[in-house]
Amino acid sequence: MINVALPKGRLGEKVYQILEVAGYPCPAILEENRKLVFENEAAGVRYFWVKPSDVAIYVERAAADVGIAGKDVLLEYQPEIYELLDLGIGKCRMCVAGKKDFRDRRDRTLRVATKFPKIAKGYYSAQSRDIDIIKLHGSIELAPLLGLSDVIVDIVETGKTLLENDLEVKHTIVPISARLIANKVSYKFKYEEITRLCRQTDEWIRKEAAR
Repeated sequence: MINVALPKGRLGEKVYQILEVAGYPCPAILEENRKLVFENEAAGVRYFWVKPSDVAIYVERAAADVGIAGKDVLLEYQPEIYELLDLGIGKCRMCVAGKKDFRDRRDRTLRVATKFPKIAKGYYSAQSRDIDIIKLHGSIELAPLLGLSDVIVDIVETGKTLLENDLEVKHTIVPISARLIANKVSYKFKYEEITRLCRQTDEWIRKEAAR
């Protein structure tokens, strides 16, 4: 039995659809209920819904054998897991954004608001840029509008929210997409099962991409 941590929401639902046609169906997961754990013994799979930011923790600590996590989560928390496959879905970008008329002055500390302090520090450290990190948990776009920060480091999907708030992307730090990850011990003891799941998922993704 492979234990799979799925992120709650549209991404998790899309991933389940991929895994279902790749040979790991679990009809119970499609039923209208509040259950969090679903299994199909015949297919050798058990799924459970997890908050997206927690998937890597469940996998790292072996509560799940494999899971699906955004590259942003992996870069920010740097869990001790194996990254097996880029699923090519949930695509977006980690960006630096600010007001359209903002110009960075390197003679003063740059104030950066973000939900991703480790990613922001790593990006600016590589530039030897002195920054002041302001950790926020929501409405990041508000920070430069109210003068709390000079720029933000955040995920950008369509850019519509930035545009509507008179902000723009200044730099793209890294592309983001959903990744299939595995617990290191599980990968050793369930190697055949996990590599089969990975291979069949990859084959289905390639077929879809070729259409």
